[in-house]
Amino acid sequence: MGETYRFNRHHFLTSLLIITAMLKSVHTITTNTEFVKSSCTFTTYPRLCFTSLSTQASLIQTSPKLMAHAALNITLASAKATSAMMVRLSSSRLNPREAAAMRDCVEELADTLDELRKSIGEMCRLSTSNYEVYMSDMQTWVSAALTDENTCTEGFDRDEMNGKTKVLVRGKILVVAHLTSNALALINHFASIHG
Repeated sequence: MGETYRFNRHHFLTSLLIITAMLKSVHTITTNTEFVKSSCTFTTYPRLCFTSLSTQASLIQTSPKLMAHAALNITLASAKATSAMMVRLSSSRLNPREAAAMRDCVEELADTLDELRKSIGEMCRLSTSNYEVYMSDMQTWVSAALTDENTCTEGFDRDEMNGKTKVLVRGKILVVAHLTSNALALINHFASIHG
C-alpha cells in the first residue's frame, strides 16, 4: 500500500508539473500571438499583417525588433515568389505593350528585392552606436521598394492590357506592396519605441 501511495503521489506530481509546463507554454503562445495582433494595429493592412506574421509568433515573442525583422523576411519571400512568377509570365505570349510592362515590372521587382535585402542586412547590424543611421537607411530602402512596386502596377493600368494577365500581375504585386507597407509601418513603430 505504501509503495502504491508513493507511486500515485509521484505520478500525481509528475502530471502536475507537466500540466503546469503546458499551461505556461499556452500562456506564452497566447502572449506572443496577442503581441503580434496588437503590433499589427500600427499597420495599414492589419489583417494581412496578422495572417502573415502570426505563424512567426513564437520567434517574434514580444520584440518589436523581431516583429519588424520577420515582416521584412516575409515581404522578401513574397517578392521573390512574385518575381519568379513574373519572369515565367514574361516568356509566355504577350502583346508588345504587355511584354514591355512585364520587363519593366521584373526590373522594378529586382530593385525591390535588393532594397529589402539591404534592409534586412541593416536590421541585423542594428546597434545603439549607429542606430539612427541604420534605421534611416532601412526606412529609405523599404520606402523605395514600395515606390518600385507601385511603379510596377502602374504599367498594367492601361486599358489595352490583357484582362487575365493584368488582374494576375496587379493582384500579386498588390500583396507584395501591402506586405512592404506593413513592414515599413512596423519598422517605423520600432524606431519610435527605440528612439
